[in-house]
Amino acid sequence: MTASPSSAGGHRDADHHTGTGTGTGTGECVTCGDRASRMLVLEVRELEGLALCLDGDGSQRSVETGLLGAVAPGDTLLVHAGTALARKAGPGE
Repeated sequence: MTASPSSAGGHRDADHHTGTGTGTGTGECVTCGDRASRMLVLEVRELEGLALCLDGDGSQRSVETGLLGAVAPGDTLLVHAGTALARKAGPGE
């Protein structure tokens, strides 16, 4: 028997990283308590699978981009625990 997403260690949230599902509702990941944040790509380090990004506080952070594939300077990423999870669509996309 296989466990459903709502049982035995699965996530009940539709979006457990942003708190928009049925989990905590606080914007925190139900697994680790960290929050996802939007970051602007400043520079891409393609060979390392990293991007140098600017967070909302104006700090530069190195972000793993392997889950998304190619990113480009100017892209806005949703980042959780140092890993880019999604790319925010820009105008015209």
